[in-house]
Amino acid sequence: MTTASDTLLHRLLDATTWRAFDVDAEGRILAGHDASGSVQLVELRPEGTRVPLTALPGAVSGRYLPGRRRIVVSHDAGGNERAQLSLLDPDAVSEGADPVGEDGLTPLVHDPDHIHGLVEVLEGGRVVYATNRRNGVDFDLVVRDVDAGTETVLYDGGGMVGNAAVSPDGTRALMTRPGVPALSSQVLLLAGDSVTELTGADEHARHLSPEWLPDGTAAVVTTDAGRDHLGVARLDVATGALTWLVTDEAHDVAARLSPDGRLLLAVTDDDGASRLAVHDADGTFLRTIALPPELRGGVADFLATPRWSPDSTGLAITWTDPATPADVLLVDAARGRAAVVASSREPLAASLPPGVDLVDPTSHGVPTPDGETVPCFVYRPAQPSGSSVTIVHGGPEGQSVRAFSAIVQALVGDGHTVLVPNVRGSVGYGKRWYSLDDVERRLDSVADLGALHAYLPTLGLDPARAALWGGSYGGYMVLAGVAFQPDLWAAGVDIVGISSLVTFLENTSPYRRAHREREYGSLERDRDFLERASPLNRIGDVRAPLFVIHGANDPRVPLSEAEQVATAVRANGVEVEMAVYDDEGHGLAKRVNRLDAYPRAVAFLSRVLAG
Repeated sequence: MTTASDTLLHRLLDATTWRAFDVDAEGRILAGHDASGSVQLVELRPEGTRVPLTALPGAVSGRYLPGRRRIVVSHDAGGNERAQLSLLDPDAVSEGADPVGEDGLTPLVHDPDHIHGLVEVLEGGRVVYATNRRNGVDFDLVVRDVDAGTETVLYDGGGMVGNAAVSPDGTRALMTRPGVPALSSQVLLLAGDSVTELTGADEHARHLSPEWLPDGTAAVVTTDAGRDHLGVARLDVATGALTWLVTDEAHDVAARLSPDGRLLLAVTDDDGASRLAVHDADGTFLRTIALPPELRGGVADFLATPRWSPDSTGLAITWTDPATPADVLLVDAARGRAAVVASSREPLAASLPPGVDLVDPTSHGVPTPDGETVPCFVYRPAQPSGSSVTIVHGGPEGQSVRAFSAIVQALVGDGHTVLVPNVRGSVGYGKRWYSLDDVERRLDSVADLGALHAYLPTLGLDPARAALWGGSYGGYMVLAGVAFQPDLWAAGVDIVGISSLVTFLENTSPYRRAHREREYGSLERDRDFLERASPLNRIGDVRAPLFVIHGANDPRVPLSEAEQVATAVRANGVEVEMAVYDDEGHGLAKRVNRLDAYPRAVAFLSRVLAG
């Protein structure tokens, strides 16, 4: 039997979303749209037509190849995250024709056993990508000449590759790679066989998205070097010196440089909401960007990177807020205005049952016993039932923002109050905050769950009817909460979560193990702590029923993490409901699977929390 809440959740899950992937010189926007059930490429043309381009089995993304009427398509198999790169001729897909499948693509870089992550597209038909094909662990940075079919290796010094940018004259490149401290990154200058460290590997700082200035003497970089919050700086490539351009002492600021090097789009993260402004290349404020009045406080750089048009007049951005699943907006940089060119909000609003209003959160600071304050969004139903669900983000260095969530709105529609915290270790609130859960302080983050539970009576909620929900690292937090705080939580929904930090590190993809040990701790040095911090080792204390969701192809958190916790909890006589999807990876990318799993999970919580 379908209930009213089932209908609401299905309508929310049926909402389609858009992504802005790129803009070309003629004003065409390469977008992603998931009307088919997974994100596929669609071209939004200036005259208003929309041409679906791809119909692949899984989600795809892409970029225009500058100076060519070609698209570089990134796609994988069943969510395994082993990205393959292909070329697509968008003019070969006429308006009204069927979009192309994999047989309609021209292979560019294919090796199904390895990853080929698209990094950048360049003039002259060149594609920059990062791949682990050399040994399956370390990533190399490679430039491929599409016409000649030749490749140049820019970097093969080991480790992960972050962002990269090739200089205007093509002779040098800037690249970021992880530093030694957790969540740090350094900038390398690559010139032929020479590799110069512009920032130190031991520096506790993030250096993100370097972009060359046209004269090739410096780059614009987003960094928190020497400060608590991210700001925008000019990086001298000869000396490594930083000159600050755009900063905010209380908030993170990131920026995207226009192709002509004259303008910056600055995005300020104000408690999970984006403020947009245009500055000149020296950092001088020019104007704010006014959003369409129907949009609420939300985020512009959460689902896709803002992309400048080749003529530097504007940008295509992806916008989401609590009532907007994801729209494509076109920003006019000179006028300081943004217009919606592909809307998800309007179709969703038209589909909702009469009288249903999607809820905006209120911000709370939740005190902890050790004197910290946890930022937390609270979504309140019109008629609260007294029950609550706390949703913890992944990462661990992620951030909960003011974005659309079908799960949040459906839970609110069922009468649950939803808490969405940014526990210690989250980004968006400064370097000190995101560093408070590193290695041996991991359980301090788990303790924040206890502080959130203690705050429930302040909100008029019943502490005995409180559940946890989380995915990836958030799934670890769910399992840690019910294992280490068994008296507090009545139920948990664990999605692709880690049940043992030890077995996770032993069994995750080899390229990820070294990267994640910086955050969680080393199997060699920190095994005893990792054992203590693993929910599986306290599984006998778990009394809360669990709902477990996992993808069989997950390359990050193997399916074995879900299987072992489900087996152990069931052996203790505690209820576990499990949903495994053979065509999914790290999360549920396909709508058909979300429509199966999430209504079951929400119904599970409503039953358990009924009291």
